[in-house]
Amino acid sequence: MNKDFMLALDELCKDKNVEKEVILDALEKALVKSYQKNYDNQENVDVTIDHETGEIGVYALKEVVDKVEDPINQINLKDAKDLDASLAVGDTARIKLVPKNFGRVAAQTARNIVIQKIRDAQRESLFGDYLDRENELITGLIQRVDKYNVYVNLDRIEGIVPLKEQVPTESYIPNERMKFLIKEVRNSGKDPQIVLSRSSENLVTRLFELEVPEITDGVIEIYSIAREAGSRTKMAVFSNDETIDAVGACIGYKGARVNSIVDSLQGEKIDIINYSKDIESFISNALSPADIIEVYVNERNKQSLVVVEDDQLSLAIGKEGQNARLAARLTGWKIDIKSKLEFDSLSQEEIDEILSINEEEVSDEKSTDDKDLEAYDLAEENASDDKDEEISDEDKEEISKEPTDED
Repeated sequence: MNKDFMLALDELCKDKNVEKEVILDALEKALVKSYQKNYDNQENVDVTIDHETGEIGVYALKEVVDKVEDPINQINLKDAKDLDASLAVGDTARIKLVPKNFGRVAAQTARNIVIQKIRDAQRESLFGDYLDRENELITGLIQRVDKYNVYVNLDRIEGIVPLKEQVPTESYIPNERMKFLIKEVRNSGKDPQIVLSRSSENLVTRLFELEVPEITDGVIEIYSIAREAGSRTKMAVFSNDETIDAVGACIGYKGARVNSIVDSLQGEKIDIINYSKDIESFISNALSPADIIEVYVNERNKQSLVVVEDDQLSLAIGKEGQNARLAARLTGWKIDIKSKLEFDSLSQEEIDEILSINEEEVSDEKSTDDKDLEAYDLAEENASDDKDEEISDEDKEEISKEPTDED
């Protein structure tokens, strides 16, 4: 190596944003191993590189002793002082070596080290760049699809959509562009692994942030989202400005904003509802598009009983229970839905059981807050009128769904 090599290395390091000292330090260590391997030498050696000229120095390191017992790693005091008069017993003498053809070995080693270190630096740079972008939206070009994964070109690196982050109803076609959520960035041995998602609830959040400036500005906030990817999403929003309709802003003029997001999600249905601090109103809104007669709640265990008109029961529950299931996840409450006919036939004890309120809780709540026990008074009236009425099993439907976190 020479001065020209060092100048070229300077330019390369600047271009690739790699520290020159990192490469030279790694090169010195690699040259030690190359020397010992190529010259079958077990001496303790040190290799130095002049950072200006590129000149390489190879030195045998030997302990200064009075009597030499290991000629490979020791030198007697007299010979050591011939090299450096300041050396004393116990010091380390540096003896310059001139290995034959070491320049060729050094050149090949240097080439390999420079390539490897630049790759390492680029990998670390990519990892850092994408690590800061976790949970962000990104657009990529689908490259190929196999049985388990979708591979996406993200320009500088390849992303992967594993099976659990895919949407079963979606089509992934090579050479088509699509928006993804950066779910996770893993620092693997070769290149950073960018895990992408199409099924995450946060993907919907980011799409609305992209389409609705009021969300980005903080005027409108998304309170919660519940999603069954590929089928339906429910989203609760509220406005920090009473003059702005949160739901209307998210839908957009003639539905332009929400339709753009529906297109991005390949036709997934989206229900946007108003969040309310009043839990009865929130649960009622969450069960949209069904019309709700009344909502009764037990705040101790977040259990609710919802009453709807008989012809609204199927709508409130939804196909295969989806509407009620999403509403439960959206609100964080258990939701039990009854038709008015069925509710009117319930006894006090059955209401207690549905709301999971025992006698001790009823007594305690009566002494603190009668509002939450309106269901009991109504049930007593209704039970006396419909005591003998029977409801067939076919007419009974109820949904009770624990909220679940996103995987």
